[in-house]
Amino acid sequence: MTEQVSFWQEQEQLPELAELCCALYERELKLLTSLDINTVSVIQLQERIKSLPYYVKRTAFLMTQASSPLELDVQNATWSAKQASNFPVSGQDIHEVNEWYLSLTLLPGLVVPVATSTHIVLDSIDRIDNEKQRFRTNLHGWFDLTSSHYESDEVRLLKPNKRVMTAACAGHAWLNSHKINPVIPTLREMLLSCAINWRNFKQPIAFKKFN
Repeated sequence: MTEQVSFWQEQEQLPELAELCCALYERELKLLTSLDINTVSVIQLQERIKSLPYYVKRTAFLMTQASSPLELDVQNATWSAKQASNFPVSGQDIHEVNEWYLSLTLLPGLVVPVATSTHIVLDSIDRIDNEKQRFRTNLHGWFDLTSSHYESDEVRLLKPNKRVMTAACAGHAWLNSHKINPVIPTLREMLLSCAINWRNFKQPIAFKKFN
């Protein structure tokens, strides 16, 4: 009976999956065609194109399976939510952020938000150095949890909460305290959005099985 129910659920999701895949493919192909050929080798480009079908299908599948409070815009392959009037960084002083991360047992795979000058992006922990009280993320490198100042004016680590993670997943953006057009999260960020544990931001969740 379980297998039969699962089969029908999969059949019902096929049109949705197809639409998501098309939207994700379109975005990624536009991105690839806009790359500066002087900064990307032919081999790197070939590897990205080769892996694209797998990651597009995997992301589309996980987006349909994710336990997210956000609305899924299938046509555009994005998460949709009401945007806050201001950049949601209140209570995000560097000392408060560091204390939050130091209070938990860090685990690889934990999705973390990182603020840029205009919006929030999703990253994930891939290495932990308990001795030096720091961790490394895939995209933004090391964050020192003992530091009293930001290493860069361009990015800063945030502690996750619903407002922050919603803004990151939906691509909400602000400039000079005013809302601007949302940015489109990368394919990698869309994949990470499916690994957010909305019930407990301190715990990563495993991706659901994808064949």
